[in-house]
Amino acid sequence: MARQDHSWLSRRIRARAARHWHRILDRALRRPAPVDEDIRDEARDLHQVLSRLLQVADARVTSARDSLRRMVLPAGTDWRWRPHVLQGRISPAALIAPPDGRWLSEEVALFHDCPQRAVILRQVRNRGATDLADYGLALEVMGFGGSFLSFSLSLPAEALQDLGGHHIIRLETTLQAERPIAVYARLNVQQGPNTETILRKLGDDIAGRHCHRLVEFDLGYADLSARSVDKAWLDLIFEAPFMNAVAARDVILSRHPRAQM
Repeated sequence: MARQDHSWLSRRIRARAARHWHRILDRALRRPAPVDEDIRDEARDLHQVLSRLLQVADARVTSARDSLRRMVLPAGTDWRWRPHVLQGRISPAALIAPPDGRWLSEEVALFHDCPQRAVILRQVRNRGATDLADYGLALEVMGFGGSFLSFSLSLPAEALQDLGGHHIIRLETTLQAERPIAVYARLNVQQGPNTETILRKLGDDIAGRHCHRLVEFDLGYADLSARSVDKAWLDLIFEAPFMNAVAARDVILSRHPRAQM
């Protein structure tokens, strides 16, 4: 009974909060005066929380029918992951002419040295019959005057548990590009002040709608210590991206033990 009362009370509190913000919006629409700065800050904070909640909720709904759990992966696979940005809607959904190092979401950051910022990174809806992820990440590049362009995906805490030289990180991705382009994947593993990197080429002929690529990062070749891993992230690097449109329609990372020699 107490649980029902709690649920009813929670709904009442949320309904009152919604009516409160509706009244604030109504006053703002009827008055020409600027909206109070504190109210704007509160609304911005609330918008960020609700956007994140919707993203997580959408991803949980998707996971109930997610193909990820049905994938055939190497024996001993103890972690598999598709970024949330490919599962649930985010807001805002695009970075337009961003500076270097700007974050699209908590998982995705864009890096470049183009002085004109002639780049757009956005979340797009996957609508192909063979698409397994609900969303993709699309890069639109105009007159690119820089020397590097990449976006990074931060790996979640579950991937870092007991991560070490006895593991292999597996990347499976589906890419598309308007014009042929070389794409690289770089895994970065940070322990204290040291960061180990492993670079793999996904191909120099990425073009068309469905370029499926599979690479593995063998951490046995990385100079890792026995201490725990603080942070890990994956960079997708695009070579000579001038006047091109490239998309990651799916990205799946998994972890399994390397063979003992």
